[in-house]
Amino acid sequence: MINLFNKLVIFFLPIIPKFIVRMVAKPYVAGPTLEDGIRVVKELNSKGISATMDVLGESARKLEECQEAIDDYFKVLDRIAADKLDANISVKLTQLGLTLDREQCYQNIRKIVDKADRLGIFVRIDMEDSAVTSETIELFLRINDEFKRTGIVIQAYLRRSLADVVRLSAHKTNYRICKGIYIEPRKVAFKDKQTVNDNFGLLVDTAFGMGSYVGIATHDERLYWKGLELIHKHKLTTGQYEYQMLLGVDEELRDIIVQAGHKLRVYVPFGKNWYAYCVRRLKENPMMAWYIVKAMFGLR
Repeated sequence: MINLFNKLVIFFLPIIPKFIVRMVAKPYVAGPTLEDGIRVVKELNSKGISATMDVLGESARKLEECQEAIDDYFKVLDRIAADKLDANISVKLTQLGLTLDREQCYQNIRKIVDKADRLGIFVRIDMEDSAVTSETIELFLRINDEFKRTGIVIQAYLRRSLADVVRLSAHKTNYRICKGIYIEPRKVAFKDKQTVNDNFGLLVDTAFGMGSYVGIATHDERLYWKGLELIHKHKLTTGQYEYQMLLGVDEELRDIIVQAGHKLRVYVPFGKNWYAYCVRRLKENPMMAWYIVKAMFGLR
């Protein structure tokens, strides 16, 4: 009954006032401005936690929009360098025109990566839905041939991911391995939760075995433990892996990981396009729908 109720709330999200969604999503998004993102990163750094900064936005509808994203990332890179933050950046290729003009997208991401490289800052190429997985990997490999401070995201729920990791690890690729959040058909993605978890472990194990650096991105304590098992199996030192988490999610586990001596990086999304990100996160975790109801009716 509760699951049905939560799904109904998600269905009616488009008519829920944005300020209500923003209220519920506040812990998970730094805010609408660069200053919001910088503030949160400084707070995390003061606790010994690294960060990944992401300017929210995806699927540019025309190439002119891509320049705004490039300019935004240039500002982020300048602030990371000027403020000497322990942070890198994460970039979605559809934000830079991947679905509009693949070559122009390459030129756009190259501008960002080139500037980041000159500043000594790492760039993560984010992964989106399966419609652009192949194009994202091909463009990443092209960029990575020239700039080594780059990495990519692999999603454990995709059936193709093991083959992708085997291929990419031949290049000693730097990964963020996560479960995946986009809604995909069964022919593309595993639907059983335990199978996704098992595949997650297999991907991390394979990447470690081939000498790659892995950001183990999870809030699931079972997968945190699986990471520990694989770190022990491959006899890795703290400089050969890291854990990664989303802003505002399971901060108790976050602190446990840090106190255990592991490197931890938190994904810090910010920007004016916060609403689409929040809706996607709500759809990923329908139990959050109850918080929307409480916010709307002032319940405690």
